[in-house]
Amino acid sequence: MKNICVIGSGYVGLVTATCFADLGNRVVTVDIDETKIARLEQGIMPIYEPGLEELVERNVKAGRLSFTTSYTEGLDDAEFVFICVGTPSAVDGEADLKYVRAAAETIAQTMDHPLIIINKSTVPVGTGDWVADIVRRKQPAPIEFSVVSCPEFLREGAAITDFMNPDRNVFGSTNPDAAKQVALLYGPLNAPEVITDIRTAEMIKYASNAFLATRISFINEISIICERLGADVTEVARGMGLDKRIGPHFLNAGVGYGGSCFPKDVKALANMALTHGMHPQLLNAVMEINSFQRAQMATKVRELLDGSLEGKTIAVLGIAFKPNTDDIREAPALTVIRNLVNQGATVKTYDPVAMDNARSEISGRVTLCETPYETAIDADALILMTEWNEFKQLDMRRIKNSMRQPVLVDGRNIYDPDLMREFGFVYRGVGRGYNGEGIVNGGTLDAIAEPAGD
Repeated sequence: MKNICVIGSGYVGLVTATCFADLGNRVVTVDIDETKIARLEQGIMPIYEPGLEELVERNVKAGRLSFTTSYTEGLDDAEFVFICVGTPSAVDGEADLKYVRAAAETIAQTMDHPLIIINKSTVPVGTGDWVADIVRRKQPAPIEFSVVSCPEFLREGAAITDFMNPDRNVFGSTNPDAAKQVALLYGPLNAPEVITDIRTAEMIKYASNAFLATRISFINEISIICERLGADVTEVARGMGLDKRIGPHFLNAGVGYGGSCFPKDVKALANMALTHGMHPQLLNAVMEINSFQRAQMATKVRELLDGSLEGKTIAVLGIAFKPNTDDIREAPALTVIRNLVNQGATVKTYDPVAMDNARSEISGRVTLCETPYETAIDADALILMTEWNEFKQLDMRRIKNSMRQPVLVDGRNIYDPDLMREFGFVYRGVGRGYNGEGIVNGGTLDAIAEPAGD
């Protein structure tokens, strides 16, 4: 059993602390938010993450997991301290490191014995060296320490599974022995290990997220072309994914990526390139495509409603940026809702778990509904934004019959186009060509130029 301190009780911090406790370690979680800590001590989770509440309860009862606002209490007897605080985007897209700085300074001022300090937060390349410099300068008296970068690769909605069954764990440090000691903490997980220098470890995180975001924007770019030419991007993606060199993951066309990681990490990596005299052309294109894809949702609805959203009522199913989370940070649905309202529409919306978070972000002509069926009543169009399982099993005949106009824009391609048309919907997906209808984005198939003859 090791003694571990985790600074921060957000998605990464709380999952990291709880999973390490479940592996048999003694873990103290520190957060300066007194309300959050008080609620955690009462068993109230600050986030929605499947399985987390039960895991926290079990480890608290076993005495392996505790919560405090005191760094002194958290660092007492700790051998390892994980920094798991937020790194939001600043004005120019660079990562805002004020919370990392505050954590490093307080650790330095509080520690009274040697520590291994682990950066778990996603931080720009060079932050590990910067943290080490802060700790050295802020210590009242010199105490030995090492800094290790151990980036997280947790998907919201599957964070516990990802922690316990990782594809790999990455450890980087200027002190190889410290990196190996942190690797031993993760030893029970039996995952491949990458032990490298600290800056390479930091870059692995950014490069991984940027690549995944690039795949999403790539297939969304293809979806735009498919719509113009009458092809079906879902079949295109399936055909591509069967190629072992490509694989099927992150090839689902939709409304673009969101959440707390991809948007800010791609921006931060692009900013790092710019500040070092480079031109991140691909990263800029990834972000531009993502913004365009969100804007397309309102455009599709407007085109299907005779060119105007003024005075129309639009139902939006799903607010969270993805299923199995209540996280609405950079959620595509929020962008679409605001776009609809700005064009004169009234919006009715529903999400299975993100409604409380949405109340503070949504205002104006937006009604938060109790059920998806209530959302559809008297709507001129319905947009599916988040692919929650419960939306896949809705009584779509009931939905159609309650709407003023049966217009369905499927932003995640979860419905069968032929079945929806059979139900009486005017259906539009993302990148799903309208084969058999002779329609290509408002034109005709005849409009496609024939190859020149001999």
